[in-house]
Amino acid sequence: MPQPDVQQPDLMEKVVNLCKRRGLVFPSSEIYGGFRSTYDYGPLGVLLLRNVKDAWWRSMVQLRDDVVGLDSSILMSPRVWEASGHLANFSDPLVDCRNCKERWRADHVEGTGPAGPGGEASSEAPACPNCGSHDLTEARPFNMMFKTFVGPVEDAAAVAYLRPETAQGIFVNFMNALQTTRKKPPFGVAQIGKSFRNEITPGNFVFRTREFEQMEMEYFVPPGEGPRWFEYWCGARMGWYTDLGIPSDLLRLRHHEQDELSHYSTGTADIEFRFPWGWGSWRASPSARTSISSSTPSTRGSVSSTSTRPAGNATSPTWWSRPPAPLAA
Repeated sequence: MPQPDVQQPDLMEKVVNLCKRRGLVFPSSEIYGGFRSTYDYGPLGVLLLRNVKDAWWRSMVQLRDDVVGLDSSILMSPRVWEASGHLANFSDPLVDCRNCKERWRADHVEGTGPAGPGGEASSEAPACPNCGSHDLTEARPFNMMFKTFVGPVEDAAAVAYLRPETAQGIFVNFMNALQTTRKKPPFGVAQIGKSFRNEITPGNFVFRTREFEQMEMEYFVPPGEGPRWFEYWCGARMGWYTDLGIPSDLLRLRHHEQDELSHYSTGTADIEFRFPWGWGSWRASPSARTSISSSTPSTRGSVSSTSTRPAGNATSPTWWSRPPAPLAA
């Protein structure tokens, strides 16, 4: 078994080629030259994908009496994204290489110090991952939401966005779910659906794409109970992957440092997998993240598929092994 820190780029190439030969995953629009970072699931791939979603739904909703299902729309009122902060804050810092014209996320460019006048290298100057040039532009924000228009007229009143996450559909339906199911916290709302992000640098096969499917559950708990449920869901989420047969030495739970936390989060943990290129979060399965926040369900945005929220305040969970014992009064 290779060591955790050893990268195996040739292994990933073999996996990609095998997926195509066996009918698991095909490059999208291949007969027309393809379309970057888009893939079609073949005859075997779609069966595998369906099995994963069915297994998740069964464990998250059908085997629990404290979680209900939802299927919200991809197109929502732009006011939702304004209230959640996505219009103002859902962006990545972007830099351009003046030499090769490639575009990169600023945090994916190595180096911390500025380049010299005219772009010459300094000891810590950031370098373009493609050509190695230090002649890069200043970082500028790039909003990752796909913009479109609803109706026949393309004006400001017709602007809409393809959802970048499924969480907001859960939040805006919080009261609907609460009243129609007669649930009370702690309880969760789960859904599976497509999300879209205009990534600057997609890659790594199906593990970082602009169109992807999220399996997400937002769990609402009484104020003050968030930390305990957060720990419960971290363990339960990890248990779901190992119960599926994934070796535990290929998984790790990484808690975010304080400077990594989103503005709404008081605690976040990623379940990371040892890919051929090294450790990385499972973007293809957003349920690999668990976070806790102290914001109201109607305003806080989350990209996790397991979230634990104080109900009046809320949080992010995912799978289930056994609920924790009731908290003392």
